[in-house]
Amino acid sequence: MEDDYLARIGKLIRDARQHRGWTQSQLAEALSTSQSAVNRIERGNQNISLEMIARIGEALDSEIVSIGYAGPMHLRVVGGRRLSGSIDVKTSKNACVALLCGSLLNKGRTVLRRVARIEEVFRLLEVLNSIGVRTRWINDGVDLEILPPAELDLESIDADAARRTRSIIMFLGPLLHRLDRFTLPYAGGCDLGTRTIEPHMIALRRFGLEIAATDGLYHAQVDHEVRPGRPIVLTERGDTVTENALLAAARHDGTTVIRNASSNYMVQDLCFFLEALGVTVDGVGTTTLTVHGVPEIDVDVDYSPSEDPVEAMSLLAAAVVTESELTIRRVPIEFLEIELAVLEEMGVDCDRTAEYAADNGRTRLVDLTVRPSKLEAPIDKIHPMPFPGLNIDNVPFFAAIAASAHGKTLIHDWVYDNRAIYLTDLNRLGGRLQLLDPHRVLVEGPTRWRAAEMMCPPALRPAVVVLLAMMAAEGTSVLRNVYVINRGYEELAERLNSVGAQIEIFRDI
Repeated sequence: MEDDYLARIGKLIRDARQHRGWTQSQLAEALSTSQSAVNRIERGNQNISLEMIARIGEALDSEIVSIGYAGPMHLRVVGGRRLSGSIDVKTSKNACVALLCGSLLNKGRTVLRRVARIEEVFRLLEVLNSIGVRTRWINDGVDLEILPPAELDLESIDADAARRTRSIIMFLGPLLHRLDRFTLPYAGGCDLGTRTIEPHMIALRRFGLEIAATDGLYHAQVDHEVRPGRPIVLTERGDTVTENALLAAARHDGTTVIRNASSNYMVQDLCFFLEALGVTVDGVGTTTLTVHGVPEIDVDVDYSPSEDPVEAMSLLAAAVVTESELTIRRVPIEFLEIELAVLEEMGVDCDRTAEYAADNGRTRLVDLTVRPSKLEAPIDKIHPMPFPGLNIDNVPFFAAIAASAHGKTLIHDWVYDNRAIYLTDLNRLGGRLQLLDPHRVLVEGPTRWRAAEMMCPPALRPAVVVLLAMMAAEGTSVLRNVYVINRGYEELAERLNSVGAQIEIFRDI
């Protein structure tokens, strides 16, 4: 029981330290102790006095570090308010996690600019730190510096952090070049049903990787004599599958052709990052990628991931369902053109500025202004397709938008086993959604949203959709245990409040 208490206190201290943007060494200096002592405290391996807890709380300026367990985070939403002004889109969650995994290819210093400060990133940093990678937030906590060790310590991997993110699966591609054998915990993340890693294995076997899955671990063994002699054809045009193949090809001493590759935004960002590392990638933005790998990568690289089109869609949906006029700045337009075409067919009134370049110099951005609109249900069903089709992660937002439109809209979320089911949580808020089967939902609008108290769905995008509906509902709603939202969005409540929302963050006492 005491060990559990110490582990909880340690986790609170670690989370507060990372939120402040401090390293363990910086906290140790503020406390006049050693980095190893801070490390033991955060792992729950050292007794800690009430005086030390108070000193840590003062050093980190954090109310979270307190006696007892802070408990999960909840949101109290006063709805029916109109949004106004402008809001910037943050950098891409999915690109940032891919680049963190990609940093394992490099023996030199990697600096990533404006990294999303989200739980998914924090979990990956915990994993990287546990295997010997040094990371620190620089430039007032805006940018991230990554310094790899000469040798990775996979034996010390933080299994709990690894199991809380599906992104750990993208360690396979970089690690197969560094080790003959290793183990990784099973991948976690959102509860979206069965998601097999077999497409990853079909691609990575061509580089000599074999995996046996037992006891909650992937046991990997690498035959470095095996090399891809012909093009790799992915059996699934998935984003992470393509990224894993790219990460494996990057340090393959030769040319690798990847066919049926995803050309989505995070894949393109990873390709641009690999080019900064000295890897040549032909065909970026297409479904055939040709990678000219280099066996050793030891460079100091500075890279800026682009903005997140799914966050842009979230903010756009927030404006639509609250009937607001809102300007969304730094929208990666290339990855939202289909969504905007569908929305304009439904009657959304919006305009955009001329295009300008993102900080990576490659991605095209616009500023988008949305105005209150009279919406009609689309004639065709809403369904995702691989890029350049409607983004899979943007489908849930159409549930809230369709609920605001006149008529019936069929949403076919064919990719995930469970996600369409979570959309019916909108019925608790006054929606009229009929689940036709595990993948199809019929949405009838318009909706008179009403306030409610409910648990957060265990999937990221449906959870945000519920939050948006609460913002549109007159009265006060409560959304409990919003960790899943924090996995993918940086300070979403605070940022929505900056444009007129009224969302209070609170925890159980």
